[in-house]
Amino acid sequence: MKESLMNRSRALALVAIAGVYAGLTGCATNGDIEALRTEINQNKQATASAARDAADAKAMAQNAVTTANAAKATSDDTASKLDRMFKKAMYK
Repeated sequence: MKESLMNRSRALALVAIAGVYAGLTGCATNGDIEALRTEINQNKQATASAARDAADAKAMAQNAVTTANAAKATSDDTASKLDRMFKKAMYK
């Protein structure tokens, strides 16, 4: 019976030591949490900046498409005028 009590005491001591060790090593400190919060805020700011840059790029691309469409319309109009002039000259 004495051995059984000793084995239980040792087992309990080992469990207690393991619990303390797990408690000390497994928990994040306040510094760790603050560092993560800071990193999250930096990532949010970077994401917002990237979203603004993407919106600016999209606006520039739409402006370029509008300019290209206007240039194509002018080019088509000029080509049509030249074609009519050439046909008129051929009929004379």
